Amino acid sequence: MIAAYHDEQLRLLLNHIRDGFAEFDAGEIDVFDLDEIIGHYKRSAAKLEKFCGYSGAQWLRAARNLTYFRDEGDKPDWWEAGTSRRDR
Repeated sequence: MIAAYHDEQLRLLLNHIRDGFAEFDAGEIDVFDLDEIIGHYKRSAAKLEKFCGYSGAQWLRAARNLTYFRDEGDKPDWWEAGTSRRDR
């Protein structure tokens, strides 16, 4: 369950980088904006990784939390979780 969730959410985060490259290629953003998108991705992916855990006990905790969120109709927004303090 957690491995599938991690994969799904990581793919969604990677779409932000894909969109960033498309904007860069179209001349809509500059190299510094693209670099910020990549940094944002790294922060978001780290938050997701921390949530999902690295071992059995952490996976169990993550599964419980994820089940709770789904039951409540709430979903973590990992992109938002990676927003730097200066961007808030």
